[in-house]
Amino acid sequence: MSSKSPDTKSRLLDAAVTLLEEGDVTIRMADVARAAGISRQALYLHFPTRADLLVAAARHVETLKGMEQRLAPSRAAASGLKRLDAYIDAWAQWQPEIHGLAKALMAMLPTDDAARAAWDDRMRAHREGCEAAVKALSKDGSLAPDHTIRQATDILWMLLSLRNWELLTQDCGWSQKRYRDQTKQMARQLLVAA
Repeated sequence: MSSKSPDTKSRLLDAAVTLLEEGDVTIRMADVARAAGISRQALYLHFPTRADLLVAAARHVETLKGMEQRLAPSRAAASGLKRLDAYIDAWAQWQPEIHGLAKALMAMLPTDDAARAAWDDRMRAHREGCEAAVKALSKDGSLAPDHTIRQATDILWMLLSLRNWELLTQDCGWSQKRYRDQTKQMARQLLVAA
């Protein structure tokens, strides 16, 4: 089997995700190669840099856990309000599933450029999803008039922040349902025209 095969790449990504979810904030290329049972040279054929590996690992989790399918109801929504609600539903369901990986990346952010690249890549994608929901509200004429699209996107992005989810569910003991329902209510109050 060639070290350039899709199976090798999947093994490397699975190993990187496992190490990150276990809280390994010092994850090195050699650690990933060893965990996957693959040489470092083979790893570098797939991922020339550690940033490439971490970005791909974060995207890999989304593929494994079906994020595209989860976002489909939001993308197909018939109105801005339905799109907003469906996006919040998908994101609220997603947060506990990526918490371990996200927490590891967040711990590395201050000192690790590769982790920063992976985090920024995924936050850009999340922000685009927030913006799409806000633009759907605007298109319907239901966006609150005191916000620009950018400001409303900022607000939704902040409401759906993993840090906020963690504070409310982990520190305050909110159930996942309460978090989802309250986030929807806050988003509607802040973003939807009365």
